[in-house]
Amino acid sequence: MLKFNAPITTDVLVVGGGIGGLCAAIASVREGAKTLVAEKSDTRRSGSGATGNDHFACYYPKQHGNDIGVILKELRQSLVGAYHDEKLSLRFLEESLHVADLWHEWGINMKPFGDDYEFMGHAYPGRPRIWLKYDGHNQKQVLTRQARKEGVEILNHHPVVDLVVADGEIAGALALDISQDEPSFTVIRAKKVILATGTANRLYPAAGSPGWPFNTAFCPACAGAAQAQGWRIGAKMVNMEMPNRHAGPKFFARAGKSTWIGVYRYPNGKLLGPFVDKATRYVGDITCDVWNSAYTDVLLNGSGPAYIDCTQSSPEDLAFMREGMISEGLTTLVDYMDRTGLDVSKHAVEFMQYEPHIIGRGLEIDIDGQTSIPGLYAAGDMVGNFRADIAGAAVYGWIAGGHAGRNAASAALAEAEKSPWVEERAAYYSRFIERKRGAGWKEANLGLQQIMDSYAAAGPHRLRSATLLTAGLKYLGDLRKNSEEQIKVDDGHSLMRAIESLDLMDNGEIIMHAALERRETRDMHRRSDYTFTNPLLADKFLTVRKQGGNVIKEWRPRRNA
Repeated sequence: MLKFNAPITTDVLVVGGGIGGLCAAIASVREGAKTLVAEKSDTRRSGSGATGNDHFACYYPKQHGNDIGVILKELRQSLVGAYHDEKLSLRFLEESLHVADLWHEWGINMKPFGDDYEFMGHAYPGRPRIWLKYDGHNQKQVLTRQARKEGVEILNHHPVVDLVVADGEIAGALALDISQDEPSFTVIRAKKVILATGTANRLYPAAGSPGWPFNTAFCPACAGAAQAQGWRIGAKMVNMEMPNRHAGPKFFARAGKSTWIGVYRYPNGKLLGPFVDKATRYVGDITCDVWNSAYTDVLLNGSGPAYIDCTQSSPEDLAFMREGMISEGLTTLVDYMDRTGLDVSKHAVEFMQYEPHIIGRGLEIDIDGQTSIPGLYAAGDMVGNFRADIAGAAVYGWIAGGHAGRNAASAALAEAEKSPWVEERAAYYSRFIERKRGAGWKEANLGLQQIMDSYAAAGPHRLRSATLLTAGLKYLGDLRKNSEEQIKVDDGHSLMRAIESLDLMDNGEIIMHAALERRETRDMHRRSDYTFTNPLLADKFLTVRKQGGNVIKEWRPRRNA
């Protein structure tokens, strides 16, 4: 077995040093709690927000007025608003301006156009604009610097691989130390744990380049760790059966479509949607937020492809768009345009729908960010009953971190390293590096993608059924067994990738169990054996959890504000 380092003790452990994790850590340490961030990479350049962002959902009474309900409605009707508990959405909006102010104070330019906030993009004509336009190219470096300044301890190259529970409450985590040539384990004792590991990517074949799993629009190292680790200790998952598909330039796998200032057109020049006939920096074409499957639909019905056309945009708006792409972290796209002579003032650009991934689906939390496991919190893209992307991670990270920090002093500290679970999981992972020969982790990951695509496909134009999902669960079990018996890795980095692949298998299992229970067609979850949308399920959420080897499935009402 790989060796163990000396245990580390902290009040609050934050798992993942992305946007949500760093904001949670700063909030926690401000409440007087000793706080540690365990990050698999380096917090200065990790997660889906690694290279930047330029839209931050926010309620600003000075511009939006005093009726927060109007902005709550806009959030719920936005591209991120489908699966919210409104109580959480309202709490987020109430705290959002405070966090935006903090970011600006710390050095992230939230007011790049003057002395006040500006809202633009992802908006309907004539409706309130709720997305604050900012320059986030340096957001990870700034948040890392601020966390260290406040006294947060950051442990880079230490991915958490399992959570530890004692007497029904969280007790800490098992981390894999990949900071040295020889990997090892570190047990982290903690009174409270905050999961902030981001999206679950690499579940399905990359739409732009099947077989190249790292060509994704989101961070490929975000592999559903929080969902998998929570699942293994019995935490409730919610809305996992409802996949999400983003869109952007064809084959380029770069998100940020609202940064583009153009309109969507068919090849004959006809507009794809009814919202605007000319885009501006303030109100672009929201068609693909509303008609999410547009790019796939028009290919399959023969009327496509679909293009974004920026040729009518003013030179000033095109220069603005270019700066926005840098803020958004699309520097490779800007570089590609420059190198190839792609001029969006003259050339339309084809868009496509990317592969399914899990964002805004996962751990169920309450108003303070707590999961169903006492002492365990979650914030960010792996939360299943709230989503607002960068802003959601930042604000709910702040909420969860503050609550965990305030309550850590009164919580007991258990000796997590003495848990039999730690020994069991360490032996389980050690086998992959101790094995003399075997298969690579990528084969397991690609095998999972084939199973998910064949038996738990996401719409549009792809169907699920009880027979397909049941077969998929069987094949997924076979893949897991074969992977456990055959994966061989040579170093800590490859061991981390193998563990990610196994975590993704857990995510696939959760998705299939939940998809079997949702006996209807809704959004990207399309059933050939239940072809209609059941109105009785319109305001209900489905939770799944593991208990004693059994999968418990429960329906509950959406929690309104």
